[in-house]
Amino acid sequence: MKRIIILLLAACSLIQPAAAQIRLRGVSEDLINPILFDGSRWPASWIESEDVELGYGVYHFRKSFELEAKPESFVVNVSADNRYKMYVNGTLMSIGPAKGDVFNWNFETVDIAGCLHEGTNTIAVLVWNGGEDRPVAIMSHDRTALLVQGNGPAEQVVNTDRTWACLKSAAFSPAEVKVKGYYACGATDNFDAGAYPWGWEQTDYDDSAWGGCREIVTAAIKGSRDYRHWRLVPRSVPVMESLPMRLSSVREAKGVTVPAGFPEQKAEIRIPANTSAEILLDHSVLTTGYPQITFTGGRDAKIAVSYAEALFENDDMGDRDKGNRDETDGKVFIGYTDTITADGGDSRTYEPLWWRTWRYIRLTVTTADEPLVLDDISAVSSMYPFELASTFEAAGHPEYDHFIEVGWRTARLCAHETYMDCPYYEQLQYFGDSRIQAMITHYNTRDPWMVKHLIEQGRQSLCPDGITQSRYPGHISQFIPTFSLYWICTAHDYWMMRGDEEYLKTLLPAFRGVISWFEPYLAEDNTLRNLPYWIFGDWSGMAHGTFPNDREGRSALVDQLFILTLQAAADMEAHFGNRHIAEDYSALEKTMREGFRSRYWDASRQIFADHRDWTSYSQHVNILAILSDTVTGQEASDLFLRVLDDKSLLQCTVYYRYYLQMAMKKTGNGDLLLDSLQILEEQKAKGLTTIAEMPDPSRSDCHAWGSSMNIEFFRTVLGIDSAAPGFKRVIISPNLGRLTEVKGTMPHPDGDISAAYHLKNGRLKAEIVLPEGVSGELVWKGKTVELRPGSQTVKL
Repeated sequence: MKRIIILLLAACSLIQPAAAQIRLRGVSEDLINPILFDGSRWPASWIESEDVELGYGVYHFRKSFELEAKPESFVVNVSADNRYKMYVNGTLMSIGPAKGDVFNWNFETVDIAGCLHEGTNTIAVLVWNGGEDRPVAIMSHDRTALLVQGNGPAEQVVNTDRTWACLKSAAFSPAEVKVKGYYACGATDNFDAGAYPWGWEQTDYDDSAWGGCREIVTAAIKGSRDYRHWRLVPRSVPVMESLPMRLSSVREAKGVTVPAGFPEQKAEIRIPANTSAEILLDHSVLTTGYPQITFTGGRDAKIAVSYAEALFENDDMGDRDKGNRDETDGKVFIGYTDTITADGGDSRTYEPLWWRTWRYIRLTVTTADEPLVLDDISAVSSMYPFELASTFEAAGHPEYDHFIEVGWRTARLCAHETYMDCPYYEQLQYFGDSRIQAMITHYNTRDPWMVKHLIEQGRQSLCPDGITQSRYPGHISQFIPTFSLYWICTAHDYWMMRGDEEYLKTLLPAFRGVISWFEPYLAEDNTLRNLPYWIFGDWSGMAHGTFPNDREGRSALVDQLFILTLQAAADMEAHFGNRHIAEDYSALEKTMREGFRSRYWDASRQIFADHRDWTSYSQHVNILAILSDTVTGQEASDLFLRVLDDKSLLQCTVYYRYYLQMAMKKTGNGDLLLDSLQILEEQKAKGLTTIAEMPDPSRSDCHAWGSSMNIEFFRTVLGIDSAAPGFKRVIISPNLGRLTEVKGTMPHPDGDISAAYHLKNGRLKAEIVLPEGVSGELVWKGKTVELRPGSQTVKL
């Protein structure tokens, strides 16, 4: 191992780029004035209210300016700490900044010319800081600040400086959240409509009584010399989808009459004075976005807007049983709540500061001495703008359409400015979960940004010791060492599916650092022992998901994940890194792999144990041994079938089904896939419209690590996989199971790959289309046929 460390130091000194220069290209970078990247200070300053307070706060900023004519283009660069919503002449133009960290602080570049006109114009920006109650995923310099930088000379009239006006809002305060299970998405809102400056975003609003602003520091791009503040980088993911939504139905109404057609159609709901009313609304599917509640009158009335994925069987906070998600009768609503205090005004619209997640919304209204009119409730979606580019059709099997729809919805709701584990409870990007989410992206979209953004944020999360954090961005550090290994494997997946070697080459020093972090924990027998932090495995009966180890700290799961990572890293090093390091990684993984059987094989059970105490056995370790080629050929197939049927083992739940399905395909048992969807079938029967985190009772009803069938319908059933870096060569090995007619299309960097199969009397007719310049092979029942670019029909 000493040799590996020496080589690591030498290689890092040779090819490690200057850290300040590592950033992804912004999605709007073509709009940005190149002078803003020259390393000098920007003309604009970060500003704050003269009345700013540390911690939680919501602030309104305004700047009015004159234009002699409507411009064809007027580009501004905008950012804030923590978050902002920017309006131009009353129109919402930008929400941000995209989540990052203090060394990579995102700014958005927006052309606002479409909202400008001759004469007086106003930019109005709402900035909020959640303080200690902000979502864990939002990082901060612990200051509430705004930056607007005009792109060129004409636009610099709007640069943030002392001429901006500011008002500290008294309308918002944080509300405590009580839900069943770990929650990390920040406080909700208490909103006092009487303290809100209605119309403040409009040009004709009088801000003469507002306070002024202080200049904190001039802004600077990441890489500027001796700069310790917000190190700016252009936003490297697109803006979120923002589409109007309406809820589907009223499930229950108490103390009020709800007009027919509501909420699918706008309708007024009148609630008399001194009355309590409750309305339970159903969106029919889980969603994410910004609810908008419009109301009139009702001074001092309280409107509680509560959000839930589903209703619970009881109010015991330790019992997560939700039963059938379609059912509401006799069940208990437990969810987070925004509370509005009405001011008696006309057509007031409340929208929360941060987006919400819901299938069900409960409105609880208590009026005072005036009646209240609920004018409307609607919403605007918020999610990453993925566009589905894949198709799958199995004749006579509509159930697969349902699974694809539910899996895709889950994947979408778990992706906003980053991938996320779940939208309701945490909104955190875990590097174990996101490997699966990245592969869903590869197989179903042409999106060029999100996976690279994920990999880069892994680099940004690195701690001085060498490993990534388990989840990032996040202001509460957490370490799961094996998630650093998944991160490296995610990069290898990206290389195989998309190429991009020049970028990945800059990450090799980080990969080497991760691998070297594990080296002190290697014992003389080349087993990893006593890893610190949390060794999360799966939610399959393990305490806190922690995978078991023995009295000496050995874990077969950890050894296997390290072997798989060494294989992935060696592959990348050999192709575009350091061949000596590749050889050392290969030698180590081979030694660990060859010794694995003698350490963990239980001859009496013919499976691998989880550790040397021989008291724990799992599907997980055995399928990883298959994936790492610790066992191969017929032995691997036999092992897979044994562990698939052995219910005494720790079972792969929703998360680790991804790896079980990979092992199923690798061992030639892919025809079993469509008969092993019991988890999805059970969730369908319980009315879930997304895939839950774990088998019931599940905390979260939406976890994208469960959307792996949105990969396997293409990778296993249609059999399409990358056989060379950048998907330059394709291997197609279909596993049709009970299907006789199936077809589908998936995106490829150079176009589309489509496959259509017709099976009759044991004979296969395959119609394959490959992109120009891409070749491959079709493998079916031991026979191999070479495939060329373009369309071809093969009969076997």
